[in-house]
Amino acid sequence: MKRCNWVNLNNQLYVYYHDHEWGVPHYDDIYMFEFLILEMFQAGLSFECILNKRENFRIAFDNFDCYKVSKYNQKKIEELLNDKGIIRNKLKIEAAINNAKIFIKIKEEFGSFSNYIWSFTDNKIIKNEDDNFKTSSPLSDKVSKDLKKRGMKFVGTVIIYSYLQALGIINDHELSCEFYNT
Repeated sequence: MKRCNWVNLNNQLYVYYHDHEWGVPHYDDIYMFEFLILEMFQAGLSFECILNKRENFRIAFDNFDCYKVSKYNQKKIEELLNDKGIIRNKLKIEAAINNAKIFIKIKEEFGSFSNYIWSFTDNKIIKNEDDNFKTSSPLSDKVSKDLKKRGMKFVGTVIIYSYLQALGIINDHELSCEFYNT
């Protein structure tokens, strides 16, 4: 089976992620919050590293329940800073808490975070038609700017581009990948 060249075929978590999640349209707010957190923590690291720690993140961040994360206090921050199973970066942990609060406000304003994020493309998937590697786009610029205006942290255009790929809003499978047309 031909997959995107970036997939480490020796890592079954990565293969599964590529084949069943990445580039697949997602509409579930819990999934969207999970990937907002994971993409934030990826900044400066490889996504494979984050994916390998995904279950640890899931446990540490209460199954990515944005309502619980929004209420984290200093004691919980210290607990996360001592959790060897996740990336222990205080700024990213504090950003996750901050972003959870804003995520909830967006859900309240739009009925769901899904409604908000998909509204940027009128509920359409952006399908790239070349194999030029991209790390940002006018769409990721626009979403990043809006999230920053709302007060989110660690949501620069590169992180948001990767986030939009993870949610399937942008289909960036390589043209030769068997998943490009699925």
